[in-house]
Amino acid sequence: MALPPPDPQFVLRGTSGAVHTLHFSCGGQEPDVPTLFSGSENGFIHVWNLKTHRVDTELDGHGRKSVYCVETMGSKNRLLSQGRDQRICLWDLAEGRTSVTDSVFTENVGFCRCSLLKVAQGRWLVAMAAKALEEVQVLELPSKTSVCTLKPEVGAKLGMPMCLKLWQLNCGSQPLLLAGYEDGSVVLWNLSTGKVLSQLVCHQEPVMSLDFDSEKAKGISGSSEKVLSIWSLNEQQNLQVYKTHKLVNAGISDITIRPDKKILATAGWDHRIRIFGWKKLKPLAVLDYHTATVHCVSFSDHKNASERLLAAGSKDHRISIWSIYTQT
Repeated sequence: MALPPPDPQFVLRGTSGAVHTLHFSCGGQEPDVPTLFSGSENGFIHVWNLKTHRVDTELDGHGRKSVYCVETMGSKNRLLSQGRDQRICLWDLAEGRTSVTDSVFTENVGFCRCSLLKVAQGRWLVAMAAKALEEVQVLELPSKTSVCTLKPEVGAKLGMPMCLKLWQLNCGSQPLLLAGYEDGSVVLWNLSTGKVLSQLVCHQEPVMSLDFDSEKAKGISGSSEKVLSIWSLNEQQNLQVYKTHKLVNAGISDITIRPDKKILATAGWDHRIRIFGWKKLKPLAVLDYHTATVHCVSFSDHKNASERLLAAGSKDHRISIWSIYTQT
């Protein structure tokens, strides 16, 4: 008999808006407090103290427009955020500061979250949907130098980029970009040539979210349909459908593979969080707490596996925190 799913370990309340993005920073040494960043529909970023379960800092830098991406850059004092005000902001939070140090005007009106990749000490790449609807722009940070603009070939009809994932096989290797598009395609781009390496139709509907495991050369994507698509990348850098998994209810807002590559979580339009084994996509648990669409899921980066957490943010203004499969 399968064990009943657990209750959340705790719930964070007080965003007073739908929660669209979450990012943990828990890898520091004592007395560094484990932290969770959340971005809300009302334009606020909250910095949550995971020991007190309260907000330590509230950041307001997106003109009260929805924040849908928050990432740390090397330490919890350097933050990147993206909002519906068409801006990506860089923050300095050291010594109690709450200031935006720089920003990039994306001129893009969509919901596509940017993707951040560290390529060297103090150097980052950020990929984002561009002003021209089908294009993706890649910049280097903090210099804001343009690396490339990725334009589909004439007549490709991919539609808008919906989700992005920058990755590299190891530290010195060539960064690549996986992009999910409005037509249901996942495309692998070469940043140095600005050309498509491979394209695969994974869904009948727009790709809402994807994640990729570069060690296994395997990725997963979700859309508004009842299907998760699992695909692989062969040594010739061709994308191939590996398998599909049928869901009970349609609609996936977010997918994330845990850093140890053992399990993954999906955020569902059906208010549920689903946990799968990554190796065979075996369904492990359905976490049923929220009363509205779950917009985002994120795993913590605790160094100690037993302390690992999963966070989910919902349209119901709440963030649920779960401790599950910490021993696997």
